[in-house]
Amino acid sequence: MNGTSPRRYAVYSIIASVVTLALKFGAWGMTGSVGLLSDATESVINLAAGVLALTALTIALRPSDRKHAYGHGKAEYFSSGIEGVLIIAAALGIAYAAIDRFLNPRELSNLGPGLALALVASVINFATARIMLRAAAHFDSITLEADARHLLTDVWTSVGMVAGLAVLLAAPQWQILDPVIAIVMAANIVRTGVSLVRRSVGGLMDNALPPDELERIGAAIRKHQGERATFHGLRTRKSGQRRFIDFHLLVPGATSVREAHDLCRVIEDAIEAALDNAEVTIHVEPLECASSYDGREVGGMSEASVMADRKGRNS
Repeated sequence: MNGTSPRRYAVYSIIASVVTLALKFGAWGMTGSVGLLSDATESVINLAAGVLALTALTIALRPSDRKHAYGHGKAEYFSSGIEGVLIIAAALGIAYAAIDRFLNPRELSNLGPGLALALVASVINFATARIMLRAAAHFDSITLEADARHLLTDVWTSVGMVAGLAVLLAAPQWQILDPVIAIVMAANIVRTGVSLVRRSVGGLMDNALPPDELERIGAAIRKHQGERATFHGLRTRKSGQRRFIDFHLLVPGATSVREAHDLCRVIEDAIEAALDNAEVTIHVEPLECASSYDGREVGGMSEASVMADRKGRNS
């Protein structure tokens, strides 16, 4: 994937959505199944999500400028958040159609050919989603991941729907299964939509980096800070693919500006080696100054441990 752009994979999603949309609406037209209609409706959302993803990635990949010093990475969260809302809306529409079919049942026809078209569409979506998940991991893109997870959800709901309709093919008297399957799919789609919205809101609200990444940051600092230095006030956030990290580094007051700068450079390099797309800002403070200890934690240690450590340094 070196030399490629994440936007290319959003284009793959759009192409796959157009193809599967045609296949699924064809399957619905042949059978009249509300389950297949719900599946086709989901493909409409997939197509809209793919266009949103491409737009968001185009914006997010723009370099920083005077008005956007931290870049445009948060555009990805708008895309995934809107996608989540669209998924929830589609699920409500599916549930409404299923209830209507439950109250006004009618016989289904041509299930065999319709199921075949739905299965072909599912295979296309599955292959596209797997490619996009690998790209999402490579580019660290929540937009590509959201689009891929959406496609996979479509695959699993399609498989469940096809399995249920296959039962109808063998036992036509079980017409009730069609709206029941659609309602179950709608519930699953709502769950995916809510999850995407929550993650997107977390990104927009500057949630801290995951615990495993915080641990890697702490380990990198402790490895290079030396015996006489410590740190506190660690703050992290993520904007699209970029991670922003800042903290206070406490060093002995006798340390020269050159020495402090060199130490900061080593620590910054270590953190950037541990985490991709990390941008580190370090504020240097004198270790002996009481005002330097303005946080409840220093380097992840409890307040009592900090005071004991500080007392030991001054003795």
